[in-house]
Amino acid sequence: MSTDNTETTPAFRYAAVTFDCPDPAELARFYGEALDLPVAFAGDDFVFLAKDGAPGLGFNRLTDYRRPTWPDPAQEKQAHLELGVDDLEAAQARLLALGAVKPDFQPSPDRWRVLLDPAGHPFCITTLV
Repeated sequence: MSTDNTETTPAFRYAAVTFDCPDPAELARFYGEALDLPVAFAGDDFVFLAKDGAPGLGFNRLTDYRRPTWPDPAQEKQAHLELGVDDLEAAQARLLALGAVKPDFQPSPDRWRVLLDPAGHPFCITTLV
């Protein structure tokens, strides 16, 4: 790093994760209810959830969106969220009621559960975090 002050390093901070999806409002409703996050911005093609200046979640309309096919690698998941919970059964029931889907394949159901959000993105709930 330079000490002559002619170069400055810009400051960066983690702001959000944004998911591509076919319906931003639907996916924002799901995660907003699941995580108690309010809508900070909403437009036709993008919805952003955030609370108290903490990093948020964004949802971006992609017209040719292709749903992940996890665990089949035909259309990889690319990324997923890990949500910490106190009770796997209660959390799973709540998320299923909100519109999540539980795939048959569960790699370690006693430690975490894999669920699919309404747009097909896999995410995990776990008591380990």
